[in-house]
Amino acid sequence: MTFGEQPAYLRVASDLREKIANGSLPPHARLPSQARIREEYGVSDTVALEARKVLMAEGLVEGRSGSGTYVRERPVPRRISRSGNRPPTGANPFRQEQAEEGARGTWESSSEQERASAVVAARLGIEPGERVMRTRYVYRDAGEPMMLATSWEPLSVTGRTPVMLPEEGPLGGCGVVERMAAIEVVVDNVAEEVGARPGLAEELLALGGVPGHVVMVVERTYFASGRAVETADVVVPADRYRIAYHLPVR
Repeated sequence: MTFGEQPAYLRVASDLREKIANGSLPPHARLPSQARIREEYGVSDTVALEARKVLMAEGLVEGRSGSGTYVRERPVPRRISRSGNRPPTGANPFRQEQAEEGARGTWESSSEQERASAVVAARLGIEPGERVMRTRYVYRDAGEPMMLATSWEPLSVTGRTPVMLPEEGPLGGCGVVERMAAIEVVVDNVAEEVGARPGLAEELLALGGVPGHVVMVVERTYFASGRAVETADVVVPADRYRIAYHLPVR
């Protein structure tokens, strides 16, 4: 095989990737061995090894101890719907945003006070070290982990109020807008930034992913008259879900 200017290992990986995509190497099929790749493509052992590493990093194949490397079954991405229209008072935003997809959503959460890191403080417009309530969530669809979220609320806003703990009290489980309204804080704006990065080890462990998999991260912040009252990181496995926005036309 004659290779152009692209590194040989990428050309080999590209050809194997195409075979996986067109079904020549179907899910659960064993990837050609390093020796077979070397012979078929006329490359060195190093090139063959690097090509396999590329496919593993992309999540297309997985190694099985003592058995070899196999093509992974690729899930059909599902949508996580987000809307510019707020759910009715008292409804949990997660359940509302998934309702149109027929998702059976449940979640687990834990809250504790901590001092704001420099990053969290910058997003909330407070001084580093100020006290915040941090709440961590694991969201599931039909029992399968689908999304992680960590939120931070400044205790200068919610401290010593009935909504200090997001998942407890009379408004436990309600959305930020409803909870803040209960303490006469009117949320009038929300900003979201969406990015992607390799998942952290603990995130992938919780989500059932493979090391190296990419996650989408939504950085969300709620504002009341220009003041940030909550900020959160929402983490979604990119190989299993797509984030769909439904925004009203103004």
